[in-house]
Amino acid sequence: MAIDTLPHANGVIGAVVPRIDGPLKTTGTARYAVDHDFPGLVHAVAVQSTIGKGRIRSLDTSAAEAAPGVLLVLHHGNLHGAYRLFPHVQEGTISEARPPFDDDKIYYWGQYIALVVAETLEQARAGAAAIRVEYDAETPDVRTDLSEGFTGQRESSWRRGDPDKALATAPIVVDETYSTPTETHNPMEMHGTVAVWQGDRVTLYECSQGVVNHRMVMAQVLGIPVENVRVVSRFIGSGFGGKLFPWPQSTLAAVAARQLNRPVKLSVDRRMMFTGVGHRPRTQQRIRLGATPDGKLTAIRHDFYTETSINDDFVEHCGEQTPFLYSCPNLEVSTAMVRRNVGAPAPMRGPGAVPGLFALESAMDELAIKLNMDPLELRLKNDAERDEGTNKPFSSRHLKECYLTGAEKIGWKQRTPQVGSMKRDGKVIGWGLAGASWAAARIPCTATVELTTRGRVAVRCATQDIGTGTYTIFAQVMQARTGVSMDRIDVFLGDTSLPEGPTSGGSMATSAVLPAATNAVNQAVDRLLHIATLVSDSPFKGAKAESLALSEGRIHAKDRPASSGVAFEDVLRMANLSGITGEGKTNPSWEDPKAREYSLHSFGAHFAEVEWEPEIARIRVSRIFSIFDCGRIINKGAGANQILGAAVMGVGMALFEETVHDPRTGQPINGSFADYLVATSADLPDLDVTFLDYPDYIVNEYGARGIGEIGMAGVAPAITAAVYHATGVRVRNLPIRIEDLLQSKIREA
Repeated sequence: MAIDTLPHANGVIGAVVPRIDGPLKTTGTARYAVDHDFPGLVHAVAVQSTIGKGRIRSLDTSAAEAAPGVLLVLHHGNLHGAYRLFPHVQEGTISEARPPFDDDKIYYWGQYIALVVAETLEQARAGAAAIRVEYDAETPDVRTDLSEGFTGQRESSWRRGDPDKALATAPIVVDETYSTPTETHNPMEMHGTVAVWQGDRVTLYECSQGVVNHRMVMAQVLGIPVENVRVVSRFIGSGFGGKLFPWPQSTLAAVAARQLNRPVKLSVDRRMMFTGVGHRPRTQQRIRLGATPDGKLTAIRHDFYTETSINDDFVEHCGEQTPFLYSCPNLEVSTAMVRRNVGAPAPMRGPGAVPGLFALESAMDELAIKLNMDPLELRLKNDAERDEGTNKPFSSRHLKECYLTGAEKIGWKQRTPQVGSMKRDGKVIGWGLAGASWAAARIPCTATVELTTRGRVAVRCATQDIGTGTYTIFAQVMQARTGVSMDRIDVFLGDTSLPEGPTSGGSMATSAVLPAATNAVNQAVDRLLHIATLVSDSPFKGAKAESLALSEGRIHAKDRPASSGVAFEDVLRMANLSGITGEGKTNPSWEDPKAREYSLHSFGAHFAEVEWEPEIARIRVSRIFSIFDCGRIINKGAGANQILGAAVMGVGMALFEETVHDPRTGQPINGSFADYLVATSADLPDLDVTFLDYPDYIVNEYGARGIGEIGMAGVAPAITAAVYHATGVRVRNLPIRIEDLLQSKIREA
């Protein structure tokens, strides 16, 4: 994998910095949610429905209750103390609006219908297997054509001009429908909760991407004051959006632990991951583009269906990038929410933008073919100089440079446009490209920093590190400001007993924590330097604080080197202080008058190469060049890792991933790693990542924007464009299947 940054950043900010939590993870010392153990801890196993729609006629728990080691069996008839939270009305966000066991109705296959708690995990499993259920079953609606049976209202999300009139008069029109399937998050760490009550207070050890929101929600669900809830998520084995908000297992573990007055551990197994903890919903998108013969866009209509569950109003906002990615005077985006008998959907890496850009960028590629125009030229011709959706200037937009840099790297000038015309080593080569975008924002955050008499720096914030390097970013800020080495910096995250921090979602955590951490350490250092001028034994007594500096962990005169100074811990001892603390906050961008004047987004481009072997109908993604305008990159190593992971998921989206439901029962029939295909190391292409590294100071003082999700946006359409170039097969319904490729007229290399 090649990584480049233009221009190269200097110092610890912008360098390749090893993760400070790496040794804990590689040695197995890091404790994840279900690693926690307590005296008297018992185990819970959920019982799932085996139908996708209907009601429970009878539920016999007698055998389970009599089974060895079983302590408690909960179900609709006896679960108490779990309350409903109405999204968008009450504070906080929950994944599934219906509380567990709220009624006897079944809305999707795998819905929790009972919970067995026992002394051991094996006894709990045996008890769960002993429960007998009879159903009044109905045929679930898991139809994949989302237009079928839709009776709701289509809502217009964005509109300007008169797109219908412009389409009717456009000389060139593309009118195609694209679909993306249900995808399942499948992080390595599955969901789980350990609930521990002490009196009227509960601590939940969770794999949560948002402990502060989780605490707020669980207080309302359990009916207790928010100060009586503590949520701890110090290490998370990734989440991809599936762990943003609480799921039913958290409520069940907490209720069972309260009733038994013993710690309860509830783990979700891999098959349960396909039903009860979210997924990326199916989408069906009709794109209509109108253009002049010279390639100028005159109209865009983006009308999409998005699947949701029976009880939840989840919308995959496929059209959120459409209003501003290209310049076009006439545009409309409309949304239709379609209910099916599936579990509640959830955000999945790049929600909205990833499936939306598959449709929009695929249509742009088809338009280029109709125009007999280079797809790169078409995009450059229609580049937007300002956000035409909001009529605001972009805080920073270097999308053209992304395209041109990528074209140079892959050698786009050597591309021949004819299908199947490029050959290498006996294989047909295809090249494709796609643009990418993702929203940026500065969201609220609070952090504290303590300079201690042990010569250490401690920084605290309730935000969590979901595996993206947040621990290390905090440490980088501390080292940059104090000069204290990384091994003397302690970062405490993932605990609601710490100052409130942001949810790790939307690629916005980094831009939030940087200002808070910086303000906190600046305040602590300012206080330290002031103390140094007051202490009688200090060599700086009587000096002006503004004449002093802290670097390499030493206080010194600004006009003298750090080696001439005094270690900051020595000054603290002279003052008989245990430490100096500072607190910093991040002001959200929507409360910043200057930021509100701009459209805040990151941009990028992907250039994909595929190798096609027509004799055996084999396609392989061989190279991907990804170029990003994401502001200043704080940790180039962690940033590149994010893009690598996103590219792997993009390959999976294009070639492999689809959760398939049995139309008779609604069961995910490929609900395991044995059957649900994901990209592996063998599928990984050569990846070349370039960060343009233009700081965006409208977002924050570091100029940094998030990069976690934009790395996946645009990968799939770049691959399908390359597949068309190699094979002549236009894939509009993901994933690409061998049945699609068998339609190729390219029979020999």
